[in-house]
Amino acid sequence: MAYPGHPGAGGGYYQGGYGAAPGGPVFHGQTQDPLYGYFAAVAGQDGQIDADELQRCLTQSGIAGGYKLFGCLGDICLFQMLAFNLETCRLMVSMLDRDMSGTLGFNEFKELWAVLNGWRQHFINFDSDRSGTVDPQELQKALTTMGFRLSPQAVTAVAKRYSTHGKITFDDYIACCVKLRALTDSFRRRDTSQQGVVNFQYDDFIQCVMSI
Repeated sequence: MAYPGHPGAGGGYYQGGYGAAPGGPVFHGQTQDPLYGYFAAVAGQDGQIDADELQRCLTQSGIAGGYKLFGCLGDICLFQMLAFNLETCRLMVSMLDRDMSGTLGFNEFKELWAVLNGWRQHFINFDSDRSGTVDPQELQKALTTMGFRLSPQAVTAVAKRYSTHGKITFDDYIACCVKLRALTDSFRRRDTSQQGVVNFQYDDFIQCVMSI
């Protein structure tokens, strides 16, 4: 099957295929990195951060779970930044917690920060009225742009799960992207033939879903 950016049979559409999870590469942390100051300010003595600390770290480093428009002066708009929901932060940790410690090191945090920045830009691009929300149709366009190949039925199910009164907030949008990426990564690791089909044992399926 074909992943975005990688030729191959299968086309990458939802019939026999699935999209590659979007996101940035792994970075190597250095103390002179601007992000390191934010990370070190909340990290424990073990150099790791949990979901609570991640919530504070993201807000302080300029990525928040929502924004409220104060007003605009010409092309300049002012926004109030809102912290991510704690459950969304737990999902972020689980997405990159490769050693299953329940925490993130600096390299993992910087990878997450880069991924979130990309997702935020997608969200802003589709939030045309700057309401801090997108509708299901805009969500479908954003997911397609990021490389996910989902059927209309799957997109409808996702939109119902993460929307409130037909609108998806940035926090819920990020939770959706995190879960889709983590599930896609788990699926792809098991799809050794890259055909978009895998066989799960029940226990393996439960571990895959419940660990996210």
